[in-house]
Amino acid sequence: MSQGTHPVGHRSAAPGPLVSMLRVRDLTVGFGQPGENPVVSGLSFDIAPGECLALVGESGSGKSVTARSLIGLAGDTAWLEATELAINGNDVLGLTEGEWRRRRGRDVGLVLQDALVSLDPLRPIGREIADSLRLHTTLDRAARRERVQDVLKRVGLPDGRTRVRQRSGELSGGQRQRALIAAAIALDPPLLLVDEPTTALDVTVQAQILELLESLKARGTAILLISHDLAVVGRIADRIAVMSAGRIVEQGRTARLLAAPRQEQTRRMIAAIPVDKPRGTRLTAPPAEASPVVPVVALAAMPAPGEVVLETIGLVKNFRQPDGTVMSAVDGISFQLARGTTLGLVGESGSGKTTTARLLLALSRPDAGEVRVLGRPFSAASERERRRLRPELGAIYQDALSSFDPRLTVGAVLRDAVRGARRQARPWFAGDGPERPDLQVGRTASGDRARVLELLDQVSLPSALLSRRPLSLSGGQRQRVGIARALASDPQILVCDEPVSALDVTVQAQVLDLLDELQRERGLSLLVISHDLGVIQHVSDRVAVMLAGRIVETGPTEQVFGAPVHPYTRSLLAAVPRLA
Repeated sequence: MSQGTHPVGHRSAAPGPLVSMLRVRDLTVGFGQPGENPVVSGLSFDIAPGECLALVGESGSGKSVTARSLIGLAGDTAWLEATELAINGNDVLGLTEGEWRRRRGRDVGLVLQDALVSLDPLRPIGREIADSLRLHTTLDRAARRERVQDVLKRVGLPDGRTRVRQRSGELSGGQRQRALIAAAIALDPPLLLVDEPTTALDVTVQAQILELLESLKARGTAILLISHDLAVVGRIADRIAVMSAGRIVEQGRTARLLAAPRQEQTRRMIAAIPVDKPRGTRLTAPPAEASPVVPVVALAAMPAPGEVVLETIGLVKNFRQPDGTVMSAVDGISFQLARGTTLGLVGESGSGKTTTARLLLALSRPDAGEVRVLGRPFSAASERERRRLRPELGAIYQDALSSFDPRLTVGAVLRDAVRGARRQARPWFAGDGPERPDLQVGRTASGDRARVLELLDQVSLPSALLSRRPLSLSGGQRQRVGIARALASDPQILVCDEPVSALDVTVQAQVLDLLDELQRERGLSLLVISHDLGVIQHVSDRVAVMLAGRIVETGPTEQVFGAPVHPYTRSLLAAVPRLA
């Protein structure tokens, strides 16, 4: 990474009272030829000891590039310019990679979003944490071992003797994130850069990670917290800086900024937070020219509202563990989804939500109980019988990118979905009548293209994306393509498994608004599975709360959120981050 030179005669500040643990002035970063195509422009801020500054913004705003640039990790093709960049009172402009290696971990720690990728899956976490101690201290092996166990205890991972031998794949998401923080603070660095530490974590685990960061701040650690979620950072940040298109557009004390945001970007991010927003309320501004979505299925053919379209009865799924014991992932759950409504299935990781989704879609066979679709047996039916009902079920997944063939363009993905839906064209309700006439469309190449364009229009995507591959799309665009694919067979039911958990809060809001529009215009019935109670509260008519494979509480959304009965539900709701 090439770095700009200092002004002539520039020297580090003389020793004295330390006001800033991190001082940044006029930071500009780009990739390629120096001075060209900056992605971060003119950033200036300070962080004092024991203070947390939150850098917030949408994907592509420059947050992560900023954080990596501050510690020399922007990449070989990056260029950087600044009039001042100092950590712990020391000028770090122009450091070589070797000099940076001596400072990382000691002067500044870095915690990345994806702990599973950041931790070496082949090494025990004890060795991961001990590496910085081995490289930067003179501690012997016994002292390093004792220090590792002490750090694990500090981050809320007791039983250090066992933990140090575990690999990242043996830990839960929250445990992995704690282990990553432990590695970052092993040397007690005075500054910590934390990039999206709670994204996609359960609400209770998220609260625990924030509590851990608060405890570090109380010990005097300066924290730069990077996030897209103002509700999360509002709990811990002393000040917030809002980024857009590589620039800080607004910054100030947390309470003031959240109560009276001055910039449109900030107001849009606050409006997008779904917590406590009533069902049916838009989270984003309506498009200037909304093209109407015309239901393909004639309304006269739809059964009466309120009919149960999806039902589970005593559903059970067990898995045999490596040690021979049996784990019950789904333990006798029963629920109903009524036509045109949304049922929210909420619970922490490991509660059985995704296993339930697989059972509903017949991707896995239950050990007991059954799934019924439109009043007919589904899980217990033969594959031939199920094939007739499959088009009535659409699925939207958490990671749209991994669900696409990366070699195919958007047009090919949707064309395949259209042709697959046509091959499965079924009599109405799998009865003995004629095939669905709406699925006869597209028996020619021109008909296929017309249907693909219709699907793109329904999810508000331009036809220009047809030639693009999913990898070149934004997260929100990919998820919209995933929704379009799910709609190809004109399903009556959509099973949405964590459909927005990997998205920025503003993109998440766009997708949630889209699902609401599609439901109202097409009479869809939605099962939304999520660990995010804010999302579930906003989209659901009814809620079912899962714990250890069982449904422990169910009822209308207002009842479950307003007067929860089960202690587990109350604990989940207490952990939901809200704007002050």
